[in-house]
Amino acid sequence: MIATGIGWDVHRFVPGRPLILGGVRVESELGLDGHSDADVLAHAVIDALLGAIGAGDIGEHFPDTDEQWRGADSIELLRHVDALIAERGFHVVNVDATVILERPKLGEHKETMRARIAAALDLGPERVNVKATRGEGLGFLGRVEGAAALAIATVEAPAVQ
Repeated sequence: MIATGIGWDVHRFVPGRPLILGGVRVESELGLDGHSDADVLAHAVIDALLGAIGAGDIGEHFPDTDEQWRGADSIELLRHVDALIAERGFHVVNVDATVILERPKLGEHKETMRARIAAALDLGPERVNVKATRGEGLGFLGRVEGAAALAIATVEAPAVQ
């Protein structure tokens, strides 16, 4: 059986927080606001994976009302989800994700993000793709009010005999 899920996340920019994307700290005067490290890329991947196995969403597994997740490293959350995927008899086939933000530019960081996500999922980096695009000056993304990410993930379970 093959299943696919889609994930989306968005967080607003605020001063005084680091900008973490795909588990990578990116130099920026603004970071993303959130209960955890607010890594929109990791969060979108988590939701895509949870969707693929029919396991709800990130808020159900790591609620912002639970203090144990305050400031959490989202790559660690991704590892928890990978364990859940294995418990349910699936394995990750691939992940494709896009980060949307006006600035900073992410070109020099994409391969490291890809490698961090792949390692958390115990995949080769060729099975994870990270892209970046801009808001082209439009909407809250284009006005540099926040960042968003979109991800799709495919998982597979062995065929039942």
